[in-house]
Amino acid sequence: MPNFNSIYKFYYEWWKNINKTLFVLIIFLFSLGLFFSLVSTSLIASDKLDTNNYFFFFKHFIYILIGIIVLIFFSSLSKENLFKISSYLFFISLFFLFLVPFLGIEVNGSTRWVNLFFIPRFQPVEIVKPFIIIFISTILCSEKNFNIYFKYLLTFITIVPACFLLMMQPDIGQTLLIFLSWAILVFISGISLPVILTFFSFSLLSLVYMVFFIPKFIYIKNRILSFFNPTDGTHNFQSDKAIDAISSGGFFGKGIGEGTLKNNVPEAHTDYIISVISEEFGVVAIVLLLILFLFFIYTVFQKIYLEKSEKIKLVLTGTICLIIFQALIHIGVNIRLFPTTGMTLPFLSYGGSSIVGVSILSGIILNLTKRQID
Repeated sequence: MPNFNSIYKFYYEWWKNINKTLFVLIIFLFSLGLFFSLVSTSLIASDKLDTNNYFFFFKHFIYILIGIIVLIFFSSLSKENLFKISSYLFFISLFFLFLVPFLGIEVNGSTRWVNLFFIPRFQPVEIVKPFIIIFISTILCSEKNFNIYFKYLLTFITIVPACFLLMMQPDIGQTLLIFLSWAILVFISGISLPVILTFFSFSLLSLVYMVFFIPKFIYIKNRILSFFNPTDGTHNFQSDKAIDAISSGGFFGKGIGEGTLKNNVPEAHTDYIISVISEEFGVVAIVLLLILFLFFIYTVFQKIYLEKSEKIKLVLTGTICLIIFQALIHIGVNIRLFPTTGMTLPFLSYGGSSIVGVSILSGIILNLTKRQID
């Protein structure tokens, strides 16, 4: 059994080699989410559910502590162990995703969570996403003498079960997130543009057929039709309230705790947190958040540019793309650039699954950007 000195030495070496800029930035983003939860979003959720004012804040705080432990665990593994463990965890998380149609809990017309006897309620897709990126990158960089197009086909076959299970929930947003990340990975690995456009066209036509001609997806169909025709239907309620809150905040916001329209925004602490922040802290706060995300992305891409391993390049690109796309979809839904879909803002939104998922992604990024010791 390891003694205290060996543990101290291990984590001293970890801290010495970790990318401190990225680590501090990640902790700062988590802290911002906790701050907004304390002064605004947790109060809204607590009022609506008639619980203690700081019930959701304390839960958010616990989730972040768990997330930091997860982050440290994945960032402290050796690269070999990270890739090995990730392969097993991909299949385990995919199995939990498979359980959703049978043991899932329905919330707002979608069945995305499982509640097992020995595990608290969680959203399996948040755990699937980090490991599917590593699994796809492993296939693309396999040293086995496979034809490159066979590798592309294998990666496509890899995402099909996950995307199909997500469509059954239904969860179009997460489906697109995984598909776009896959498309980026195969594109930068060298696939020709006509081939990827063929895959994209086939997938898009399949998605359109499912949404518009299969009764199970009528709820999503109505959301899309309402998005293009705002005066028809009631599926724009969430986005309308979010836009009202953003507009009322103006450039500098109304001040901490002074927002009034935020109380009308559904899921203000998760899917619409940007609108709440904007009402109280103004558009300037959103711009500053975007700058933080851009700096985070820039720092990771600096490492990608200097990295020699193609596999590590692919994994870093895939993980950062997941974070970028998720943030863009979240913001786009809040300002009605996209139809309504449940998507949290990485690092800032409340939610155990979301926080653990982004912590795994962050741990992988920190692991693969560590200083190399020759």
